[in-house]
Amino acid sequence: MAKIAILGFGTVGGGVLEVLRRNAASVSRRAGQPVEVKYILDIRDFSSHPDAALFVQSIDTILADPEIKVVVETIGGTKFAYPYVRKALESGRSVVTSNKEMVATYGAELLALAREHKAAFLFEASVGGGTPIITPMHQCLAANVISQVQGIVNGTTNFMLTKMAREEMGFEDALKIAQQLGYAETKDPGDDVDGPDACRKIAILASIAFGRHFYPRNIPTRGIRGITVADIAAAARLDCVIKLIAWARRDETGRVTAAVEPMLVPRSNQLAGVDDVFNAVLVRGDMLGDVVFYGKGAGRLPTASAVVADVIDALKHGAKVHDSLFWQPSEPFDGLLEDPTPATCYVRVKGLPATVLPALYGEGELVSDDGSEAAYLVTYIAPRGLEEAGRKAAALGGRVELVLRQLTD
Repeated sequence: MAKIAILGFGTVGGGVLEVLRRNAASVSRRAGQPVEVKYILDIRDFSSHPDAALFVQSIDTILADPEIKVVVETIGGTKFAYPYVRKALESGRSVVTSNKEMVATYGAELLALAREHKAAFLFEASVGGGTPIITPMHQCLAANVISQVQGIVNGTTNFMLTKMAREEMGFEDALKIAQQLGYAETKDPGDDVDGPDACRKIAILASIAFGRHFYPRNIPTRGIRGITVADIAAAARLDCVIKLIAWARRDETGRVTAAVEPMLVPRSNQLAGVDDVFNAVLVRGDMLGDVVFYGKGAGRLPTASAVVADVIDALKHGAKVHDSLFWQPSEPFDGLLEDPTPATCYVRVKGLPATVLPALYGEGELVSDDGSEAAYLVTYIAPRGLEEAGRKAAALGGRVELVLRQLTD
C-alpha cells in the first residue's frame, strides 16, 4: 500500500481525498497498489471532521514518516508551499501540485531538485485543471518541434465574456454572477479578470514547449476589465468574438514572444466556439500540425482527478517521468516578451470625431460611432504605430479606451 500526505485541505485538497476514496478500486488498479491518505496538513481546526485523526499541523510529522511516498501540495501561493515542497523533494519523496504560481516561479528549480533526489515533481492540474495538457505536451508530442501554444486558459473570464455576449450584460454584472457561482473570488477577483492566472499558465506551457524557464513577470498581461457590451457587439459585426487569449510563439530565429490579452477571434477559429467555463489550448507542432485540448479548466473534482492521475504516475514511474518532463533554468530579465509584428487591430477612441481615425491609424474600417466614442478596425499596424497614434489622439484631446489585436491562424 502506498501512503500519501495532502498539504492544504481546501477545495482541491478535499477533492483529492474524495477522488481517492470514491475511485479507490480504479486508482489501485492503475497504480499497482492501494493508495491511502495518511496525513492532511492544515493549521485550521478540524477536530470535528470525520477524518480528524488524519490532520497534523507540522510538515515535520509527514517528513519523519518513512511510509509517505508522495506529498500532494494544494496550499497555493509560495510562502508556505514552496519551502514545504523543497523539503519533500530533498527527502526523496515525489510531489504532486496544482499550484500554478509555484510552478511558474520555481518550476525549473524544483524539476532539477526532483531529478537530483530521484523523485517526481508533477503538476498537470496547474494549467488545465481537469483537462490534460502538460502530459500530452511532454509525452505524446515529444517528436514534434513546437512553434506555438495559444488558448483560453481561464474559465472565469471565459464564463464572463460568454455572459456578456449572450445576455448583453456589463462587466460588473457578469463578475457578480461569476462570484455568486464560485468561479471568481469575492474579495479580489484580480487574478482572474486582470490576467495573472492566465499569465502563470502560459509561462508554464511556454517553458515546456520551448525548453527553458519563462517567468510571468516577462509576459505582457492585460485582463478584460476594459471590455464593454458595445465592444462585444462591434466584434460580432466583424464576425468575431472577444476572448482572453494566452499565447506563446517561437519564430524561425528562436525568438520567443508571449502575452495574455483580450483579442478579436474570428468565428472561423477553433477557439471562437469555446464558451462558459471551458478551456481550450491549441498546440502547433511541426510534424502533427495543430492539436486542441478542450475541457473544463477548473472545479473541485475535475482538478482533483488530474492531481490523482499525477499521484499514480509518481508511484508508477518516479523520477523516470523527467526523462521528458523538464526545462532548463534561466534568469528573469528587464523587459517583456513583446511581439513587434504588425497586426489587424480594433481600437476604441473617446473624445474625437470618427473622421480623424484614418489619419491617426491608417487604412481601416469604421465599426461604430455614437458621437462620443468611435471604434475603428485598423487593417495593419505595428505596436509602435499604435503607440504613436495614441499619443496623437491624446494631443488632440482624445483618449484610447481599448485596443484589441486580432488573433491570426
